Amino acid sequence: MKKGILALGLLMVTISCSEYQSLLKNEETVPKYTAAEELYTEGKEEDDNGKLRKALRLLEQIEPEYRGKPQGERLVYILGDTYYQLGDYYNAPFNFERFVQLYPNSQKVEEAEYKTAVSYYNRSPRFNLDQTDTRKAIEELQVYLNKYPEGEFVDSANDYATELRVKLEKKAYEIAKQYHKTRYYKAAIASFNNFIAEYPGSPFREAAYYYRYDSAYQLAINSFEVLMQERLENAREFYNSYNKYYPEGEFTQDSEASMMEIDKRLENF
Repeated sequence: MKKGILALGLLMVTISCSEYQSLLKNEETVPKYTAAEELYTEGKEEDDNGKLRKALRLLEQIEPEYRGKPQGERLVYILGDTYYQLGDYYNAPFNFERFVQLYPNSQKVEEAEYKTAVSYYNRSPRFNLDQTDTRKAIEELQVYLNKYPEGEFVDSANDYATELRVKLEKKAYEIAKQYHKTRYYKAAIASFNNFIAEYPGSPFREAAYYYRYDSAYQLAINSFEVLMQERLENAREFYNSYNKYYPEGEFTQDSEASMMEIDKRLENF
């Protein structure tokens, strides 16, 4: 009994595959359009990439044939969305952008613009790699937020934009931190200065203030005597800045300990 059911199932799959192959070779567009719609809808509802890939092959074949026709709007949109559902975040935004250009009055324009931005979001790499796609994603998300301040996807667009901004901040912070770690203290101080000026609300701001101070402290105590006094005083100014904004901060104990040494050394001058 079970073998019979299995054989029947395999036969149905074989017929389905055979019909699909015949459909791909068929020159008529109407049956391809119908099948592509069904496969796209079922694939999206069932999260079935196999059906979505089948839909995509049909859509790529027939989309040029429907340009300028009433069905063209629907086809261009679902072509972009099929790429999107399959995680192809390079072809998806290209087709969504084309859709917006061709059909600017469509009811699907807002969703297409949002998914364009999310495609770039999904292309954003780890923080320590090139962040071109991250900046592009932030730009596209901001375009969406400006255009649709009360849009359907505002909350998630804001969340994505915030996440990406933090990623850029982390990259800038880690570059400065690496200068500190490798004892290029002048470069570290300059980088932390830039970071503090550029990212006033960053979650890495306190650490940036502290490591700027610590970089100045390390630079001072390792200087020739002729340079030490000026650099110790400069380090004290950075300590005062840290202490002003974070009087009970994460690095307070460490900063106070090194500041005591600065005071002792300055007494000698």
